Amino acid sequence: MKRILLGLALVVASCYTLQAQQVGPQWVTIKSGNLKCWECRDALDKYLLKEKGITESGILQWKTNLLQGEIRIQYLPDKINPDGLRVTLNNAGFDADAEKAEPDAYKKVPPSCKRAEDGGGPQKGKPCHVAPLN
Repeated sequence: MKRILLGLALVVASCYTLQAQQVGPQWVTIKSGNLKCWECRDALDKYLLKEKGITESGILQWKTNLLQGEIRIQYLPDKINPDGLRVTLNNAGFDADAEKAEPDAYKKVPPSCKRAEDGGGPQKGKPCHVAPLN
């Protein structure tokens, strides 16, 4: 009987230890030079919503800062890491920190979402970080 109780106590203690070691959601900020306008944000939002809904990607939520050209992503570290998040952004057609977007995906983003050297981004006299009123 003592062995059973001791074994049960060890199982409960190890389960408690494993549960205590799980890491909670974390945030990462990723810069993207071609994430500067509302049209780009909408395209990326649609892609991330599809990724989040189809698979258990580990992405919980995100916030974009168009003026800074960055996105903050909350994720589950046991399912995805910051490098995986960068790959996800690259697959959506957006640069992520030093990583360039996948060429085929980049071709599909709207013209305003192209890199500045490709003629994209904010145009003089036309702020694009604010959605049109129509």
